[in-house]
Amino acid sequence: MQIYFGLGSNLGDRLKNINDAVEKLKFFGNVEAMSKIYETKPWGGVEQPDFLNACVKIERENFIEPLEILRVIKNFEVELGRVKSVRWGARKIDIDILLIDDMIYKSPELNIPHVSLPERLFVLDPLGDILPADWRHPENKKSIEEMKFLISKSPS
Repeated sequence: MQIYFGLGSNLGDRLKNINDAVEKLKFFGNVEAMSKIYETKPWGGVEQPDFLNACVKIERENFIEPLEILRVIKNFEVELGRVKSVRWGARKIDIDILLIDDMIYKSPELNIPHVSLPERLFVLDPLGDILPADWRHPENKKSIEEMKFLISKSPS
């Protein structure tokens, strides 16, 4: 089972926060790949510091339910110092489940692939570092480059 996580931090020691999150994610299995770390502007319209973003691929031997993964990472975020604030606001750490194999999963709490993945360069850039070159989005069938192109053509 391959699980791809997106990581973001824009408060405190951002690099340490990302590295601490990677250490926590080892709970799920082996870290098979990690992207470069990108410095990005905030997304969502809330005034705040710039983010560091990265993606991590975890290889897991046995299946785990997506909602169980979500429950565990939400606990990790709290353990790492995340405090609830405004939507898309500043945070010490954010851990998102981006992909689980080629799974399409929909529930009120969670969508896999991550629902906003196709529209966020701060996810697509690092995710592109660690996905196979021939990867296609399980729902829209687009490559990372095609999704990035569509973002570049959309009105700001």
